[in-house]
Amino acid sequence: MQTHEIRKRFLDHFIAAGHTEVPSASLILDDPNLLFVNAGMVPFKPYFLGEQTPPFSRATSVQKCVRTLDIEEVGITTRHNTFFQMAGNFSFGDYFKREAIHFAWDLLTKSVDDGGYGIDPQKLWPTVYLDDDEAFGIWRDEIGVPAERIQRRGMKDNYWSMGVPGPCGPCSEIFYDRGPDYGREGGPEADEDRYIEIWNLVFMQNQRGEGGAKEDYEILGPLPKKNIDTGMGIERVACLLQNVDNVYETDLLKPVIDTAERLTGKTYGAPNSADDDVRFRVIADHARTAVMLIADGVLPSNDGRGYVLRRLLRRIVRSARLLGATGPTMAAFVDKVIETMSPSYPYLAEQADEIRAVAVGEEDAFLKTLSAGSKLFDDAAEATKSRGSSQITGSDAFTLHDTYGFPIDLTLEMAAEAGLSVDQAGFTELMAEQRSRAKADATARKHGHADMSVYRDFLDRGPTEFTGYTELASEAKVLGLVSAGERIQVAHPGDEIEVILDRTPLYAESGGQIADRGVITSADGVKLTVTDVQKVGKSVWRHRVRVDAGEVSEGADVLAQVDQSWRHGATQGHSGTHMVHAALREVLGPGATQAGSLNRPGYLRFDFHSQGPVTDSQRAQIEQIANSAVETNYPVHTFETGLDEAKAMGALALFGENYGDVVRVVEIGGPFSMELCGGTHVGSSAQIGPITILGESSVGSGVRRVEAYVGMDSFTYLSRERALLAGLASSLKVPSEQVPDRVENLVTRLRDAEKQLEKLKAEQARASASGLLDSAVRAGDIRVIGGRVADGLDGGELRSLATDLRARAGADPAVVALFSQTGEKLPFVVATNEAAREKGVRAGDLVKEVAPLVGGRGGGKPDLAQGSGVDAAGVDTALARIVTLAGE
Repeated sequence: MQTHEIRKRFLDHFIAAGHTEVPSASLILDDPNLLFVNAGMVPFKPYFLGEQTPPFSRATSVQKCVRTLDIEEVGITTRHNTFFQMAGNFSFGDYFKREAIHFAWDLLTKSVDDGGYGIDPQKLWPTVYLDDDEAFGIWRDEIGVPAERIQRRGMKDNYWSMGVPGPCGPCSEIFYDRGPDYGREGGPEADEDRYIEIWNLVFMQNQRGEGGAKEDYEILGPLPKKNIDTGMGIERVACLLQNVDNVYETDLLKPVIDTAERLTGKTYGAPNSADDDVRFRVIADHARTAVMLIADGVLPSNDGRGYVLRRLLRRIVRSARLLGATGPTMAAFVDKVIETMSPSYPYLAEQADEIRAVAVGEEDAFLKTLSAGSKLFDDAAEATKSRGSSQITGSDAFTLHDTYGFPIDLTLEMAAEAGLSVDQAGFTELMAEQRSRAKADATARKHGHADMSVYRDFLDRGPTEFTGYTELASEAKVLGLVSAGERIQVAHPGDEIEVILDRTPLYAESGGQIADRGVITSADGVKLTVTDVQKVGKSVWRHRVRVDAGEVSEGADVLAQVDQSWRHGATQGHSGTHMVHAALREVLGPGATQAGSLNRPGYLRFDFHSQGPVTDSQRAQIEQIANSAVETNYPVHTFETGLDEAKAMGALALFGENYGDVVRVVEIGGPFSMELCGGTHVGSSAQIGPITILGESSVGSGVRRVEAYVGMDSFTYLSRERALLAGLASSLKVPSEQVPDRVENLVTRLRDAEKQLEKLKAEQARASASGLLDSAVRAGDIRVIGGRVADGLDGGELRSLATDLRARAGADPAVVALFSQTGEKLPFVVATNEAAREKGVRAGDLVKEVAPLVGGRGGGKPDLAQGSGVDAAGVDTALARIVTLAGE
């Protein structure tokens, strides 16, 4: 049975049992505890925590999940995956243990012809919590499982909580016996490799207190309503129904491994190929996870979610290279994942170009990193040998891995080729410290769970009515006041609070458009200045305000007003963003899709997918097309329709965004620009005013950014530029149109003069240094050539001079030490020739020894090292010390 069929049968089973199907939430939720959604119940947490009232009493879903705490362990075993699908059924104060157990058993054991999975009941072993006699009795007396196949287990295994104070309860897990080939008899208590868990039924009936995540916490008492939360692992069931050993051999991941075999020439599962098999599994697992993350809007970066994605993509690249791939592989892996996963997630096929562009862009960047890492490795290897050691330090290996992204397994391989080993114990210790810090951070985040229950009453009332599309002032009623997370009845002048209204014209920040500014007033003298507007649960507007006058209380009648000037500038910025997006796609092609945006009055910032920079001519063309659309004065139409209908019309959706069934379409100029957008816009394109693109830059792998002014801000910017040009023309005494040529001529002349000056400076330095050869001193049989040279030389010039003197010193052992006064700084360079190094004299050691004598520091390689100090009076002492050290 294919995985997509397993998924469909689960949903069909529970829909037939009266459950509402809830589509999978995005892998990214607004939850301070979570980097990614990591369990099927996460989207339902507000209901279980009592923060919101669920709109249904029964629900079912197949939730996308990602767990990345132990990325380095992926592939080493066949049980660990970063991405998985968790099927679940949920009851909110409706049914409880009996129904949950029967629902699960029926689906697992019902025949395939009848819509079930057709699993042999004799293969299934339930477990229950130690004292849960009720669940034990249901399994034994109603389901008919023999008592010897029902095992009681302790809190660690069969008692569930979210790891923080809140709902908890016993659980009953269902295990499948894979047979004696996989381990010893005795049920899950004896061997969880043979008996694998496929379903967990959580009976959420109690409230827990503070304490450890697993066992060390107090049960405070029963919940007001009992709930059910279950989770069935789709991938694990697929292993059983497809009769394969592990998830990597199922229909979703094996095709990716097949692709890797084709690209690398290696074979998965070949004799004596354990290391290669790990790499195949890493590719298959990480490719699927990366595709799902990118599709939900995650982009590679150096922190947070983006860093996790970057690590996954880089592990794919390095695994492919270690398997023997010599060229790019990412596009093939991404395409195969999309092919296998899109039957369950059709949007992957729709976003294929964007997903591929992000992943391939990161591959290209990392291949360059690998090249740079090889140079860094060479430096570490040389330093190791110069110390007389044969082992690269754990610190060097960790720095290569953590700071430069250079994989440890490549470090090990290259070290072996260089006749060196790596202090793996030291590396592992540093990695463990890093993981420990990460886990501590994760634990700390759990205590940062924002208490959103204060907004529950407002969420239960239904959404705030947003009137801002058609009016800038609306009469409203104060539904509630919130201060420091608590409901209050009244606020006084000087207070900064949140105000919840039943209706409002003030736009809440979303879709790249920042919140409106405005005021809330009342007939009895209340004046509240609105500083920000945010959404709660995507439906309730909370106005952050400062009480300037009067006392505002819950239930008051008020007038909410938008700052008209602010709104005018905001609509110009947002509509201008649509113009720039359309122009970008016209010039760069349909692949230049949106990757993020920010617009505020008079300004817009637009991020888009692109594998290379925008040329000057392309930038000019984009600006011209956008302004031509403004001048044409296209009408702006907005309307609501179904998501599928909007896409059929050609409306563009924001990459990674989750939309509802009904969407708002903003159409400017018919086919010129049509996007799904909830923002506020001008009435016609001419109201945007001029658009001036300020610049274009890179903001990440495969993502570029343009910034622009619109309206009066654009006019003001152009006026400043015109005044600047006029001033230059006046100073140069040429017409404005000749300024660029005249400036270019001046720059060329200046560069020529600088080159001539540098040449004279170098000749002067060589002349002053020539005398140093004649005045060299002997330290045993080593010749020391040193002293102060011409002032004003920087480190680079000193290096060039030192290497020249070293070459002129001949084959005899020689050390060159040069100092130069440059303002308040004293740069210095030490160089040694091969004969001196053979006698144990190393430039790096000498620099570290003498740098303090001139009030500085430095370091470098055995052949060439440099530093910088501030005390020129110490030069003679430093030179004497070098002579002493060279002669030892």
